[in-house]
Amino acid sequence: MSDEATTPRAARGALDEPRLVRALLIAAALGFIALFLVLPLIGVFSEALRRGLAAYGRAIIEFDALASIRLTLLVAAIAVPLNLVFGAAASWAIAKFDFPGKSLLVTLIDLPFSVSPVIAGLIYVLLFGARGWFGPLLDRVDFQIIFAVPGLVLATIFVTFPFVARELIPLMQEQGRDEEEAATSLGASGLQTFFRVTLPNVKWGLLYGVLLCNARAMGEFGAVSVVSGHVRGQTTTMPLYVEMLYNEYNIIGAFAVASLLAGLALCTLAIKTVLEWRYGAEIAATKRH
Repeated sequence: MSDEATTPRAARGALDEPRLVRALLIAAALGFIALFLVLPLIGVFSEALRRGLAAYGRAIIEFDALASIRLTLLVAAIAVPLNLVFGAAASWAIAKFDFPGKSLLVTLIDLPFSVSPVIAGLIYVLLFGARGWFGPLLDRVDFQIIFAVPGLVLATIFVTFPFVARELIPLMQEQGRDEEEAATSLGASGLQTFFRVTLPNVKWGLLYGVLLCNARAMGEFGAVSVVSGHVRGQTTTMPLYVEMLYNEYNIIGAFAVASLLAGLALCTLAIKTVLEWRYGAEIAATKRH
């Protein structure tokens, strides 16, 4: 009997577990999800609304709360498009071309996954702080990076730049170079090939990577905490403001702002689910690599 005929039967046999085993595995998975995901989310929203909608609304519309929301959206609005451009360019270069240092570039893209965000923030303090390598130069031109918005943007870019590239690289590698080579042979320029051939083939993977990048950008705490200085109303993003309120025993305010972050996370999950449902084959190919 051929391998093609025996493989499906072997796969069915490997999955043909007793009902009790399957029930226990499913129960364990659901219990884990309920204990570590669902219950904390319920706790956040219940604490935020414990004193009613009026108190919740007052906590959200406070000046410092609105400032943290605006700052979070501003940082994400700057960091995510920059990471989109970098991720698309790096992925295109890695998947479609051969060049010296290619493996090094792939390693550097993965660097933020292996470096603590706190360490990343300390690196920027060492570089751009008042006593850092470039601190005196920045002081002479009266430009502040640390304890200001530019520092928050830099820290956020560092911790989020792998997400777009890591979604696109395996997808582009799976598709190969045949279409790009055909377009080039027909006289298309590099940019025409990218925008008319490569980009349409990976647009949903790109959107998926941007979605993950945006979620991490808005929820980042460690790196931005180091470079922000915690200047209330000026350099406190939503995660930092939640910590500040909690340390001040303003429980309602802390959980109210935290519920906004949780709501953004749920929206991200919903969009991610729609993308996986509608374009499951393309995203599954990306995840397999």
